[in-house]
Amino acid sequence: MPPRTGEERWRWMYRQLRAAILDRRLQPGARVPSSRNLAKQHGVSRGTVVVAVDHLKSEGYLEARVGAGAFVVTTIPDETIAVAKRKVGDAQEHMARTTLSKRGFLSAQDALPLPASHSLGKAFRAWEPAIDLFPTNLWSRIAGRVLRHAPRSLYGQGDAKGYLPLRRAIAEYIGGARGVHCDAEQIIVTSGAQQALDLVSRLLLDPGDLAWLEDPGYPGALRALRAAGAEIAPVPVDHEGLDVKWGLRHAPKARLAYVTPANQFPLGTAMSLERRLSLLNWAATGGSWIIEDDYDSEYCYFGRPLAALQSLDRAGCLIYVGTFTKMLFNALRLGFLVLPLRLVEPFAAARTLIDQHSPTLDQAILAEFILDGHFGHHVRRMRQTYAERMEILCDAADQRLSGMLQVQKAASGMRTIAWLQTGQKDIAVAERARARGLEVKALSQFSQRNSQRGALVLGFAGCTPAELRRGVDVLAMVLDECFLALGKRANRTSQP
Repeated sequence: MPPRTGEERWRWMYRQLRAAILDRRLQPGARVPSSRNLAKQHGVSRGTVVVAVDHLKSEGYLEARVGAGAFVVTTIPDETIAVAKRKVGDAQEHMARTTLSKRGFLSAQDALPLPASHSLGKAFRAWEPAIDLFPTNLWSRIAGRVLRHAPRSLYGQGDAKGYLPLRRAIAEYIGGARGVHCDAEQIIVTSGAQQALDLVSRLLLDPGDLAWLEDPGYPGALRALRAAGAEIAPVPVDHEGLDVKWGLRHAPKARLAYVTPANQFPLGTAMSLERRLSLLNWAATGGSWIIEDDYDSEYCYFGRPLAALQSLDRAGCLIYVGTFTKMLFNALRLGFLVLPLRLVEPFAAARTLIDQHSPTLDQAILAEFILDGHFGHHVRRMRQTYAERMEILCDAADQRLSGMLQVQKAASGMRTIAWLQTGQKDIAVAERARARGLEVKALSQFSQRNSQRGALVLGFAGCTPAELRRGVDVLAMVLDECFLALGKRANRTSQP
């Protein structure tokens, strides 16, 4: 076996001799070849062999006999080696069974890390904004200004709640844009919305607690709740959003409900006012919590965006989650929580335990970006761009996919639902599409219990018009293949 990269020659020689002793290629009591012979055999200097042999003597593998050389010690009997090997094997088997804690197993069992972005704007990637249109030069100028003029204190320990100017900027923005009632003291900056969901699950749920989850719904919320040991009650979703009456009938004592009321993930429906009020009443009277994930509702294409559910909360039972990842770019791992005041200090303490705080300099750059008005301008620009891209997708689908796939016009957000018209299984279609290089998901992949019609989830916000049209052409070929395969199976079934 050749030396490892950068390994000293004497250490390599030592490893070879030690392995030969333990593997019984050099038997107990056997004489070790002379340093001259070993040096010639392995192409090293005699000095290298001498150092290795001396090291083995000091560790008790070899013993020197005056005038005769070095010999393998006789005090390593066969049974000692066998027992040692068996103990190692037993320990490895035991560790394989006990590597993860129960929470660790729950955290890892269905986690699906997103791949690193080696390409941008691929059809029909649903989790990526229009990074090709993000003003990187402007962001760089603001970053340079912040880094040049930042006080030295900004390079020190940060606030677990988040950089105060950013929290103030967030409070002002979401108050005007989303109708959220809060001040900076109620906000905790997190490393994206997923960390916010993890914090809520850790602090508000005990193992065995019941939690409502929209069905179909957001997988990231499902994983966070499961990792906390929660029992999931999949609550159906229809054209009015979460079916609160179903939840009241089947799981009235739930500890928590996770909802996306402004733009339901993945169906895109908005929760009706009646159900919003009913949900808030359930939480207030039963001492339960509501998590409102408001991830991309500002991209509204018809009328004004609905105000956040938080604006109707009078009992302090709602936790609002927001993110800048979907609004700006994926690498910006900054999100936030808006909490009732009584939860702020416990959440700040838990945030300290996890990772102290989000990077302060990144927060400072984002604060400047918001306070200078660039964030609001970017959102307005993207709202227009995404509306145009959605229209391009729908028009191309009408021309190429008519009768096979009905693409629903999204009222808001960065993705839409496309309903299958020919009876294929959405999982099978999605697999074929991914094999052709498209990034699509089957609607059934987001369901726990309550089945929907077969459909695909198509992202359009991060795709250029040309990429959207190319994606539709490829999808048309995929659907043709699926339809032919379905027809052949049907013919075989109908034959006597």
